[in-house]
Amino acid sequence: MSYYNYRPSPFSNIPLAVKNLLIINGLFFLATMVFDASFRVNLIDVLGLHYWTSSEFKPHQVITHMFMHGGFGHLFSNMFALWMFGATLEHRWGSKRFIFFYLFTALGAAILHQTVTGIEIFRAQGAIDFFTANPTVDNFVAAIKAAGFTPDTTYIGEMRSIFTSGVIENKAEVAEFTQSLNALLVKKSNIPTVGASGAVFGVLIAFALYQPNTELFMFFIPFPIKAKYFVGFYAAMELYLGIQNNPGDSVAHFAHLGGALFGYILVKYWNKSNRNSFY
Repeated sequence: MSYYNYRPSPFSNIPLAVKNLLIINGLFFLATMVFDASFRVNLIDVLGLHYWTSSEFKPHQVITHMFMHGGFGHLFSNMFALWMFGATLEHRWGSKRFIFFYLFTALGAAILHQTVTGIEIFRAQGAIDFFTANPTVDNFVAAIKAAGFTPDTTYIGEMRSIFTSGVIENKAEVAEFTQSLNALLVKKSNIPTVGASGAVFGVLIAFALYQPNTELFMFFIPFPIKAKYFVGFYAAMELYLGIQNNPGDSVAHFAHLGGALFGYILVKYWNKSNRNSFY
C-alpha cells in the first residue's frame, strides 16, 4: 500500500507509542517462533483469546491476544497499517491518548467477537438439539455447518449410503452423532483469536474521520481513493463476510467491526464539543 497526497513518517520519526507497539508485536511474534521451535510450546494457544466458557480461557488472554499473530503476513499487514495511519493520530493526540485509543478499540473488538461467538454457539446448540429430536442426515449436516465447520463430503456420502431413507432410527447411533456434534462446539470455543486487527481497524476509522478526503493509492486499486470511501468499503465488506459466516473462514470479521465501532464511538465522544477538529 502506498499513498497519493500522504506519506508516512520514516521509522526514525515514528512517534513513541506506535514505535513501541511495532516492537512489542514483533517480539511476541519472535517469541512465538522460538517457543514453538525450541520447546514445542504453542504460544497462540496460551496467549490467544479463547471463548470465555472454554476450559482454555485465561483472563490474561484479554490483553495478550492483541499482540499475537497467526503468521508473518498477518503481522506485517497489521503493523504496516499501524505504521502508516497510527503515526498521524499519535501526532494529533499524543502518546497517552493514542495508547488508550488503541487498547480501547482492541478490547472493543474482543467484546464484540466474544458476543458474536456466543450467539453462534447458541444457534449451533439449537441446531444440535433439533438434530437430536429429528435425526436425519440433512439435519446432521446442518448442525455441522451451524457450528462453523465444513462437513466431510466423503463421510456424509457414506452416511447417506447407510441411512438410505435419510433418517437415523437407532437411538445409540443418534446419541453417538450428537456427541460428535457437541465435540465440535467444544472445539469451536477452544479456537484462539489473535491479532491487532481490531485495534488497527479502529485506527483506520479514526484516520478516515479526521482526514476523510486524504487520497490513498493501493497496489490493488489502479486509482487514488479517498480515505472515507476506502474505509467505508472495507467495513461494509467485513460486515458482509461476517454475516455470511462461511465455514472455513478463519477471519474474525466481527472483531474488526468491533474495533471500528468502538473507535468511531470514542472519536465522536472526544470531538463532540470540538467540531473544528474534523476536516
